[in-house]
Amino acid sequence: MIICQLQSPQPWLLPPRISRLTQHSSCSAARTQGIRGSNNRILFQKSMLCSFWGNNSSSNHAHNSIQYGGKQKVTIQRATDNSECVSDNSNVTVFRMDLQSSSQVLDHQTKLISGTMSSFFIVRLMQLGLVNTLMKMIQDLFPHIHQTLSATSLPLACISNSLNKPRPLNLDVSLPSIQDIRWNFARLLYLFNIQMEKNVATFLVVLLVACFSFVIIGGFLLFKLRGSKQSLEDCFWEAWACLCSSSTHLKQRTRIERVIGFVLAIWGILFYSRLLSTMTEQFRNNMQKLREGAQMQVLETDHIIICGVNSRLAFILKQLNKYHEFAVRLGTATARRQRILLMADLPRKHMDKLADNIAKDLNHIDILTKSCSLSLTKSFERAAANKAHAIIILPAKGDQYEVDTDAFLSVLALQPIQEMESVPIIVEVSNSNTCELLKSISGLKVEPVENVASKLFVQCSRQKGLINIYRQLLNYQKNVFNLCNFPSLTGLTYRQIRRGFQEAVVCGLYRSGKIYFHPRDDEFLLQTDKVLLIAPIHRTVKQKIAVSDVVKDETNAVQSLEVFKNNAETPTHALELRKERFSNIVKHPKGLGSKESDQTVGPKECILLLGWRPDVVQMIEEYDNYLGPGSFLVILSDVPLQERKRASSLSGQGKLKNVQVTHRIGNSMNYDTLEETIMNIHNSIKKDNHIPLSIVVISDREWLVGDPSRADKQSAYSLLLAENICNKLGVTVQNLVAEIGDSKLGKQITRIKPSLTYIAAEEVMSLVTAQVAEDKELNEVWKDILNAEGDEIYVKDISLYMKEGENPSFSELSERACLRQEVAIGYIKDSKKVINPTPKFEPLSLAMTDSLIVISELEGEQPIVL
Repeated sequence: MIICQLQSPQPWLLPPRISRLTQHSSCSAARTQGIRGSNNRILFQKSMLCSFWGNNSSSNHAHNSIQYGGKQKVTIQRATDNSECVSDNSNVTVFRMDLQSSSQVLDHQTKLISGTMSSFFIVRLMQLGLVNTLMKMIQDLFPHIHQTLSATSLPLACISNSLNKPRPLNLDVSLPSIQDIRWNFARLLYLFNIQMEKNVATFLVVLLVACFSFVIIGGFLLFKLRGSKQSLEDCFWEAWACLCSSSTHLKQRTRIERVIGFVLAIWGILFYSRLLSTMTEQFRNNMQKLREGAQMQVLETDHIIICGVNSRLAFILKQLNKYHEFAVRLGTATARRQRILLMADLPRKHMDKLADNIAKDLNHIDILTKSCSLSLTKSFERAAANKAHAIIILPAKGDQYEVDTDAFLSVLALQPIQEMESVPIIVEVSNSNTCELLKSISGLKVEPVENVASKLFVQCSRQKGLINIYRQLLNYQKNVFNLCNFPSLTGLTYRQIRRGFQEAVVCGLYRSGKIYFHPRDDEFLLQTDKVLLIAPIHRTVKQKIAVSDVVKDETNAVQSLEVFKNNAETPTHALELRKERFSNIVKHPKGLGSKESDQTVGPKECILLLGWRPDVVQMIEEYDNYLGPGSFLVILSDVPLQERKRASSLSGQGKLKNVQVTHRIGNSMNYDTLEETIMNIHNSIKKDNHIPLSIVVISDREWLVGDPSRADKQSAYSLLLAENICNKLGVTVQNLVAEIGDSKLGKQITRIKPSLTYIAAEEVMSLVTAQVAEDKELNEVWKDILNAEGDEIYVKDISLYMKEGENPSFSELSERACLRQEVAIGYIKDSKKVINPTPKFEPLSLAMTDSLIVISELEGEQPIVL
């Protein structure tokens, strides 16, 4: 019976009927004495039966518990019947036992319960231990079989054919270590910091969430303490008041409320301090983005975009400032100040500092800076490139291949932008091949400007004063090139147009994208043609220029249309005038010209070049084009010979025809080295006194590193040192030229030493670029003038055009120059240069030592064409 109660699911208690049975048996002991033996036998049999049943059911229950995961419990049921093992409502059997005393019954029951429970627990432990041992042995001996059975026992194991999929999750449910907790906290802080780097406003969100959390928690705590005395809304409001105003917590009455108010007040102070710092940092971050300008959208129209920063930037900005100043005076400007957007892949602070230094004296332009990549389309879209007046792309690197590559990538970045067909794009490139490549890009109006600074330097080093003529033609305050269209003059001959302008010099015609400096006199002007003039772009208020207003008021510009028609001469009269001019032109014996060709050869000269850099190779080729056979070129520099040969091979320099190049290693600022070099050259050309010597100083490669003013100072020192040595040795030098970028330093040297000449070729090239930016068609004009294959500007002796004692007018000198296929643009009288002299029909008192400035193909005397 007791075992049956242990197996019952109900809680077990001591049967209460045992006491009643004991009292009843003591009262009727005599009456039950006869049946004691039979009752004891029945009780023993019942007890044995129940014990066997209990052990059997316990073993089965343990087996089932192991088979189904051991999740079943064994509970003890409280027995309501103390004499039955299995009760049946229809058949109840009551056994009355006659016990001698209550102590014997209790001892017997206690022993029976203890033995039964001990045997039960021992059997259960044996069964569990045996099953676990067997399972562990099977897992150790056959691990693959265990994994297979585990996989196939899953509900969806039939879906996968793999024996190892799906695998059971080996989850570690143990508590993490302190190191893991620290690492997870550090990881969380790391992710938060990353988000803070991307957006500072993340911290603001965290602060707001923490603030409202404290208000809610504090409000609930106050509401819990005060109960029904105050509403929940009022508690929330008081918690917010404690957080906003630190003095509010002083009004709390109880101790706990004061602690809550104190905590809220401290958090409020921290919250507002961090909130202020976060908002300040966010504002600073936004201002930094605005300063960098990378993501700022430019809302400008008719502005000029300059891409890249180099040494020519200052000259370009000054030229644009002058042009806009004259445009404001003429009334053609669209705004009082021209907006210039400077874009470069440089820090914004560096660009602002550079712009501030340049724009100190520039009162007619405003410079905006933008730090961005010049190879991204998005950068040009944010710069409003499709609404710009012009785009100038400057080289930012010294290597010619990198220059052309960067320029090509910038032009490609502009191509996807809509409405870019009308915006001129001026690109500085290193060679003519890149020009053709850039022009082939469809959808863009590209005007490549070849950097011919080295060629320009060679031209100016051979003709003293030529650099000043270029400066005048590029200075908007003086006479410059202009391309003007005159529809009212359509049908007139070129001769009539050339002689009709009295305040300008007609240099040629611009037709079908090409410039013609020497058209025939009987060439008729077409409606689409443009006339190339040299004239000032502005006048004072009293004397306004009429060249730009020819169509509106031709009487002020060219006197009248009748003047052009009256200039037409009869063939007989024209022939007589030509014969008269031909007789007044002095004929010289056929001598050396310039630019070696089949008909003429260049002069024989000796050039001493001090310094070396990669573009010296182009200078050597240019000298070879201008000089004649037998010329010498000596190069003195610290650069090793192998590096010089490598530069020549990379540039593809061919075999020189007229110039023999000699390399010497040494420092040009060393007195002994320079003296020895000059002495050797003088001794080598002493036999032939007709070979003139020129000394040319360029900025050495090492001098260009660092401060540009350092290179100018060293160039000036080498030039003055060479002059001193030549004067000491008695060596006659035709030209003493130095490359100096600073015009102030160059002018100071020429004032001290008038025999010296400084050349700022980079400045001239920057002025050309700025002029092309205002009028892209002038690119063809300067390309022809600065190229050795076309027409150049020369300073020639006046004796080629007049006889001694004559006083011809400038108009007459121009007609005599036309007989030699030349265009006279001015003259030099007493070292003073005059471009576009007016009036043109007044006689000039010129001496035979003066010169005439012409645009010609050859430097020397050209043949006369009748």
